[in-house]
Amino acid sequence: MQTGSIDLAALPTFTPDQWEGGAHELLLQGARITVQATPGTVETAHGADAADTTAHGADDTAWNSAGITATADTEVTVRLDVPLGDAAGFWHPNAGWERTLPADWSPWRPVSLVDSAPVGCLYDTAGRTLLAFAADRTVRQTAVRFGVSEEHKRFGVWLRFPLAAGESFRLRLAAPGATLAAALRDLREWFAALPGGAPMPTPDFGRTPVYSTWYAFAQDVTAAGVEREAVLAAELGCGQLFLDDGWQRHGDGRGYAGCGDWTADPVKFPDLRAHVETVRAAGLRYTAWIAPLLLGARAEAHRDWARYAPHYVHRLDCRILDPRHAEVREHVVRVCRDAVADYGLDGLKIDFLDEAVAYGAAPVPEDAGPGFVADVGEAMALLLGLLREELRELRGDEFVIELRQRYTGPAMTAYGNLLRAIDCPADAVANRVRTLDIAMLAPGGAVHSDMLMWDPQGPPEVLARQVHGALHSVPQISARLTGLPAAHREALAFWLATWRRLAPALTGGHYEPGRPDELYPQVTARHGEQWVVTAYDERPVTLPTGPWRALTLVNASTAGRLLLEVGGPARRVRIQPHDAAGRPGPALLLDLAPGLHSVAVPAGGLCDVTEATG
Repeated sequence: MQTGSIDLAALPTFTPDQWEGGAHELLLQGARITVQATPGTVETAHGADAADTTAHGADDTAWNSAGITATADTEVTVRLDVPLGDAAGFWHPNAGWERTLPADWSPWRPVSLVDSAPVGCLYDTAGRTLLAFAADRTVRQTAVRFGVSEEHKRFGVWLRFPLAAGESFRLRLAAPGATLAAALRDLREWFAALPGGAPMPTPDFGRTPVYSTWYAFAQDVTAAGVEREAVLAAELGCGQLFLDDGWQRHGDGRGYAGCGDWTADPVKFPDLRAHVETVRAAGLRYTAWIAPLLLGARAEAHRDWARYAPHYVHRLDCRILDPRHAEVREHVVRVCRDAVADYGLDGLKIDFLDEAVAYGAAPVPEDAGPGFVADVGEAMALLLGLLREELRELRGDEFVIELRQRYTGPAMTAYGNLLRAIDCPADAVANRVRTLDIAMLAPGGAVHSDMLMWDPQGPPEVLARQVHGALHSVPQISARLTGLPAAHREALAFWLATWRRLAPALTGGHYEPGRPDELYPQVTARHGEQWVVTAYDERPVTLPTGPWRALTLVNASTAGRLLLEVGGPARRVRIQPHDAAGRPGPALLLDLAPGLHSVAVPAGGLCDVTEATG
């Protein structure tokens, strides 16, 4: 059976020889690299990036990259392994809640352009990396597995993939001993420098808070209802409105059996273009949801396109178009372009692209026509590249394309400039973890939270907790603003104003969030001399010892205080606290000598710390 990728179902989860040596072995940044392939089919070599000026000499462990070149068609397995040391967990883009140490009999998993990325970090109990790697195979599907060897007391990572004669594979390792965030900063810069890896430009409005209709309205959206919310959203400081599922014909019933036509529902939106202009006049840019790979039986398009969509997904109640066909790629680009042109949109929120992986191990159809591409990742790269250029022709660079986990890997920033956490309604912890996972690896674009929702009958603290989970990303708000209690609206105004004030640090990309398996308990973010520390638990906050112009401490814990650990010179500071609703408390003057200090800060609130004068 001819397919475009490795059939993961056929790969055993454990083989006795998986820890054996290969014909080629290298040492790289303290890691052992073993390459297994048919004898005589590959060549290997050390390498160094242009920015690395180290004189390596005979010390193999100092090299930071290695290359594999196929001299004949072959299938390659690369193993990276290091001693266990004090390992605590393994991070990768699709880690989800699996952030500790799996065994080496864990299953193979696919990575490709629209499903995670070939990158991972093994870290110890101090949060320092023992192994941090990336591979340049960011588009085509690769099988990946990792885990602890019970026999060898080592941690291994396996990557398996086909290479055609003349093709190369490149591996990059960051120096061990850095924090996870520092190692990922190194690797994301490497990803961005790969051919075709330069991120799309992000317009300024793409970095402004969003009002989303999804959790507020679900599919029961109407032009009049959205326009009422848009006015309030603009007053609160939002810069964008995202119209989610429900605007299109047959957009009802919560499933996707009506997807495929992508024209406006004539009852809900009798004149969608005029509606978009009304919302833009209120001060918001306008983006609409679209899921162009979904094909439902109720759509008129089903008649013509069902033959290109053999895979049916029961949980979605629809078929998935196979992007390996050139006809499908052209169709998807056309419907997206038409929606933007016909309705005057500023952006597209493109959903369910990861469903394309259903064709990863599918056989090549007998009726495959010209332009058929066997590998799903390559097919999606062609589709998204064509879509990007078509929309650029329409709107220039003043346009946004939102992508969501699982397809927010570093290579996807060439095709989309808004990267959103996967849906986690009312789950502030998940929003925190997912946005930080994306942000640490993204070489470009604006990282967005999943939409924020909360109980409007609860106290303002429940709203604040949701904002805290999205604080280190661009927040997307999804509540009926017209029906919010006054206390909630005031609290939301405070937190959005605070977010805008602190945005350079919060979204500047320089994060130190702590260990992934502890769910990033304390996040330090900085931009120049502006610092923000968000404490999600009660461990002490270490104040920066270097210069800082502005320091904001967010108490995202349930305690009514923050413990400050001072290690630098003594300072006299003014502390201005606010509670979760944004109400200011009495200012404090405090002499911060080296040591531990307890400062009263309301649970869910924050305090601004400035140098006291006089």
